[in-house]
Amino acid sequence: MKTVGILVGREKTFPQALIDRINERGAGEVVAEYVEVGGVRLDEGRRYDIIIDRISHEVPFYRAFLKRAALEGTQIINNPFWWSADDKFFNYSLAVKLGVAIPKTALLPQKDYIEGITSESLRNLEFPLDWQGIVGYVGMPAIIKPFDGGGWKNVSRVNSIEELWQIYDTTGTLCMTLQEFVAFDQFVRCYCIGQEEVMIMPYDPRKPYLSGEQYIQDPNYLSAALAERITNDVRTLCRALGYDINTVEFAIKDGIPYAIDFMNPAPDAELASVGEFYHNWVTDTVVNLVFKRLAEPQTEVRYRWDAMLNPRPIETATQAMSAVASAAQQSVSAIIPESGREIAADIAAGVSDLVEGAANAVSGILGRSGETEASPDATAKTPRAASARTPKSAAPRKSASKSATPRTKKPTPEV
Repeated sequence: MKTVGILVGREKTFPQALIDRINERGAGEVVAEYVEVGGVRLDEGRRYDIIIDRISHEVPFYRAFLKRAALEGTQIINNPFWWSADDKFFNYSLAVKLGVAIPKTALLPQKDYIEGITSESLRNLEFPLDWQGIVGYVGMPAIIKPFDGGGWKNVSRVNSIEELWQIYDTTGTLCMTLQEFVAFDQFVRCYCIGQEEVMIMPYDPRKPYLSGEQYIQDPNYLSAALAERITNDVRTLCRALGYDINTVEFAIKDGIPYAIDFMNPAPDAELASVGEFYHNWVTDTVVNLVFKRLAEPQTEVRYRWDAMLNPRPIETATQAMSAVASAAQQSVSAIIPESGREIAADIAAGVSDLVEGAANAVSGILGRSGETEASPDATAKTPRAASARTPKSAAPRKSASKSATPRTKKPTPEV
């Protein structure tokens, strides 16, 4: 008997649908269940053949447990080793190397630092920071957001360098990116399962969450050439990053699809959020992936970091990293659905308050301008009134308290 564990947070419909469909198809030979874990022993044996991880990015104990399970040969979807090491700024940089269009993006030094970091610790940090050069490169308006965050937390649109300083002053110890704002003509969110199966979902992030208007049912939303390019880009990114469950979002401007968010290894698949059509598609496709992985021969575990990052052999370099997929690849499994069905109001009411709050914040940011930011993945903050200051008159803080100006620490001698 093969066992599949589902590690979840507040989700309800998606994990339960996975369990029900895996058990129905497995007919007693494959059994799926919710993972239950307490204190983990160093010598604990393998309990699951596969674990689908939906929450360890928020719970460090779960992440440590998953890494330990991988040492026993459990397949983890998505790979906890890579997920721990990944960040969005690296992803943007990698995407450029792979030929995917990315908005101009700059990594910013932290405003504040944890206790124990002194000015001497930052002797390699440019001082003062060249704010004019950064803004000149990215342009205005722009989006400031965490370099590794998600869930629409700590993301804001800024329209001037003064607004940028105000928001930067509130970011504390978060490491942030500043990204070019894309005033999109079209927008799509794309599921990618198993680094191959792609579902293109026309999407309007400006609409209110659970309004029924976010996911657009239009089979002619994209031209054939644009759908082909987006499918290619989705596969290219997910294969390069190794994510078996992911979503990639594109803001399309003047016919160019800019990939603005593609580090979403636990993407929303709740029935009330994405709708019945998409919920069923992603559930069935993940179930297919589970049975495909269970049927594949498993190699002996290699206890090396590189093996943990790459637990499955890459068949060909082209398949893993190529920026140009074949015409045959483009035509397989890329779906733009013709229609979806409505869901019952009582189901919608059961969706997590956490998800609803984040989504409402998204609508708040985008609704003010009728446009979207260059990477929607955090909650908006309302800019405060600008104060008369320059970026060269004060240093970043160690605490989250308000400082006079946003800049980096000036090095001073350390005793």
